Amino acid sequence: MRLKKLTVLVGVIITGSILLAAANLENIALAQDSDTKIANNCISRKDVMDAQETWAKAIVAIGKAYKNGGNYKTLAANTVDNLYGYDEGKVLFKPTKAAQSQFRLTEAQAVSYFIKGIVPEDKGFALQPWSKVRFENAEISLSCNDAVTMGNYYFTDANTGKETKVEYTFGYRRNKNGKLMIDLHHSSLPFNPAN
Repeated sequence: MRLKKLTVLVGVIITGSILLAAANLENIALAQDSDTKIANNCISRKDVMDAQETWAKAIVAIGKAYKNGGNYKTLAANTVDNLYGYDEGKVLFKPTKAAQSQFRLTEAQAVSYFIKGIVPEDKGFALQPWSKVRFENAEISLSCNDAVTMGNYYFTDANTGKETKVEYTFGYRRNKNGKLMIDLHHSSLPFNPAN
């Protein structure tokens, strides 16, 4: 009888151990799957480069719309709303051609920079028009929730074909829908020792 009880007890212990091990393996698998999903939502180099391409095309499109008599104001407002994170939080924007009002901390100020508006010094940077904008990243710094990149971007004048080199730093973060948004944009012309 004792042997029978001992055999049953050992069976219960072994079964319990097997069930516990199976539960632990299942928990580990779920955790790894969760980590993979989180890791897959991290910002990648491709995400940053896609965001840069979208921004470049938008700047060209605003200028084309202006030149062709299209609704460039709505296009510019939508561009800033869709690419910059003003609706999500703070955006630090220091445009290239800004001297008196150097920083554009509101969405309306950013739109003004691109097409003229509420900031008196604005001439409408995107109204140039530009035929092409290309990015050359010096480096991209990535973490899961944000990214920063710096380098040079080149703006090709649609009228003359002349290319203007401008230095930049862009910062990005994901919004609540997972879309990459600009939260930092600093742009300046390169130092010219002759001046």
